[in-house]
Amino acid sequence: MNSAQFNVEYHVTAVITHLIKVGREEEYEEWMRGIIPVARTFPGHLGVNVLRPQKGVHSEYIIVLHFDHHQNLQAWLESDVRQELIERAKPLIQAPEDVQILTGLETWFELPRRSQKSPPKRYKMVLLTWLGVFVTISIVSRLLSPLLTPLPMLLAQVITIGVVVWILTYLLMPQLTRLFYKWLYPTT
Repeated sequence: MNSAQFNVEYHVTAVITHLIKVGREEEYEEWMRGIIPVARTFPGHLGVNVLRPQKGVHSEYIIVLHFDHHQNLQAWLESDVRQELIERAKPLIQAPEDVQILTGLETWFELPRRSQKSPPKRYKMVLLTWLGVFVTISIVSRLLSPLLTPLPMLLAQVITIGVVVWILTYLLMPQLTRLFYKWLYPTT
């Protein structure tokens, strides 16, 4: 991770990979149950997703951590409390953690540096994105319509689109990607 060359001021995602020593998985799970609530107390924390190892797919724990700004993410990553917790995890992991920082929608479909897997076929990404957008817009527009009707149309659209993008990025697309994982990444 090279934070010196990274300076953005919008939502940011850290993808943290840990390869756990055989037989230490339960201890690692317990360690995770301790670190996640601590991360939630830091300013700007927007959520975390944990992808657990899957036989034949990946053998690592992949933690996808969302913050509102790069500065807040950096404060968590460099905090003394996190450093102490990472020290406690070292006996459980095979190699130093891999931390990658992302700022775009690339995490909807692929995790960086996952060279054993090629990205999903584009038509699959299109179909899954269409499904996510369709479902989200259908629900959000019905729910927000009564509240936004008195507003100017452009303002109502800006609010609706903002809500839709937030839901897609942080709630729906990670779930759809997980749900359709075997279809997106078929074993060959």
